This record gives sequence, C-alpha cells and structure tokens, in this order.
Amino acid sequence: MGLDITVMITDWSWLGEVPERERLLRLRDAWYADESGLWDYDAPVVKGDWEWPTGPNGAHFAVYEFLHTLGSYKPHFWATHYWERVRDHADPLLRTGLDTFLLGLIWGGMDGESGETDRDFFSEDPEVSYGLLVARSPDSVRELAATWEGVRPRLGGLREAFTVYSAVPDGRGGVFDEFALLLTEWGRILTEAARRGWGVVGLSE
Repeated sequence: MGLDITVMITDWSWLGEVPERERLLRLRDAWYADESGLWDYDAPVVKGDWEWPTGPNGAHFAVYEFLHTLGSYKPHFWATHYWERVRDHADPLLRTGLDTFLLGLIWGGMDGESGETDRDFFSEDPEVSYGLLVARSPDSVRELAATWEGVRPRLGGLREAFTVYSAVPDGRGGVFDEFALLLTEWGRILTEAARRGWGVVGLSE
C-alpha cells in the first residue's frame, strides 16, 4: 500500500492544553471517536469539501476531503515532482510564491530544505509523532495563506510551461488542471484555517 494522508485544520490552543507528547494523540482520539460521526460509512461524503465532526470535540477540528486523491499521498508527491520540472520556466514571481507555498506543505525542495513541519509544537519522539507529515502553526498558516493569495491569480499563467515541461523521461506529463486543483484545495484549507486562527495537520495512518 502507498502512503496515505488525511489533512485537518485544528484549534492549536485546544491541543496546547495537554503536554506536547499528548497533542497528536488528542487529535487522533478525537478524529477516531465514534461520536465524531466521521466513521459513519452510511453517511455520504462530499469530496472536495469539509467533514465537520460532531461530539464533544467537534468544535476543535475538521477534516478536508480532497476531490480526486482518494486519501493517497501520491497526487501530492507528483504535484511537487512536476513543479521541479516546470519551476525554471515559470514567471519569477510565481516561482518564488509557489516555492514558498509548496515547501511549507508537501515539497522537500530541490535540496531537501523542506519546512513542512512546525515540530516544536509536537514531540519529536517517534513513538508519539508517527505519521506526522504536515504540521503548520496558526502563524505559519497565515503566512502561507497570504502566499497563496499572491499565487492564485498568477497560477493560470503556468499552463503552457507546465504542459511543455512537466513530462518525465518516459514521456508522461502532468495535467495542469489537476495540478492547479490540488493547489487550490490546499489554498482552501489554509484560508479556512487562517480565518479561524487554527493550524493545519497532515497525518498518515
């Protein structure tokens, strides 16, 4: 099985009520709880939208369901892979903005300089931080949301370069509309989290 990812926005102050070793467990327990309503398999799930939990912790987090990923990390990986091939051909302002945006979320960077986790909030003990793929504090969420607002109106200008240069050596290239949609969904996540003053967490189970 490939790597999966579940992306949530969450109230950092609620997580901060417990010691750092317990914060990720608190979020996981709230997510997995039967009373959250998130595990009612008879209930329809709208892809490309939020799942808002019920129960005692329902006011403290929400899960975003990406439209076409089926919970897999693979589309996020390929988006960054294509960006590495296209970025040298992008408008400099767009390149700078997308570098910052993707480095803050899902990209390891050209030289492995990824900054996708604010690990000072969570314990670095692998026993309690397993599966943590993305962790952005409310402050960094606001910065990334502002970056997205600068990128969003310029993104369409990348279409031609993306179509030409995203192909990998076997000739298979990306689809710009899918790339743009995935980034737009990340932008939606950041915008909602910033509006609430919350952080963003991406977990692999």
